[in-house]
Parts: sequence; structure tokens; C-alpha cells
Amino acid sequence: MLGIAIMAAADEIVFHQILSWHHFYDRSTPDISLLSDGLLQTAYLVLLVAGFFWFADLRRRGTLARRSAWGGFVLGLGIFHLFDGIVDHKLLDLHEIRYGVDVLPYDLAWNGVALVLLAVGAIMLWRSRDEGPAGADRR
Repeated sequence: MLGIAIMAAADEIVFHQILSWHHFYDRSTPDISLLSDGLLQTAYLVLLVAGFFWFADLRRRGTLARRSAWGGFVLGLGIFHLFDGIVDHKLLDLHEIRYGVDVLPYDLAWNGVALVLLAVGAIMLWRSRDEGPAGADRR
């Protein structure tokens, strides 16, 4: 949950606001595009708050498996990134990564980064499979 929220925030802040490459929904008026960015921000803030409460509850109960949590975090980063690159950019055609340029290199880099994050997260989770609560390994 936290990985998805953090990657959504990074996408919104960097690509939507700082670089102004696109909005979440670019197929309408500028007002609708701005509204769609606000809705995306609302969604990731809800996920972020809920994720931190969940994390804090796991820590409080002593059931947090730290290595597994980090693996899940990185996996969440990759899940959002790949979902955005495949579903939002291509299947739903909500927006392109960037307009006025050959988008293929951007698509390859975007989805390549997502696949690397997914692979790293999966490896981290695989390596933490013997981890017990609060970082205590079961052996």
C-alpha cells in the first residue's frame, strides 16, 4: 500500500507538476485535467495514511516483518509504475508520458523501470520468506 502511494506521489509531483509533461486525464479541458490530478492526489493520500496506520499497528503488535515489509514496499512501487505504464498510458489512453516527442523510448524506460522494481521487490520477498514477526528469523 505504501509503495503504491509513494510511487503515485512521485509521479504526480515530478511528471504532473514539476515537469508538466501530462495530467492524469488529458483527454478533456484543462479544468478536468486539473481535477483528475486532484483526485489522484486524494487517492494516494488516503492510501498513504491508511498504509502508515497499518504499518504502525503491525509495529505496535510486534508482528512487523521488516524485510518482508521492505519487499512489499518495492513491489508496490513497481505495481503502480507498471499499471500506470500499461493500463493508464496504453489500454485506457488517459495520457501519454510526454507529448510532442517519440514516446517509444519513454514507454520502454517507464515500463523497464517498473519491471526492475517488480523483480527487486519479488527477490526481496523471496529472500524474506523465512522471516518471522519483528525481524526474528524462524529456523
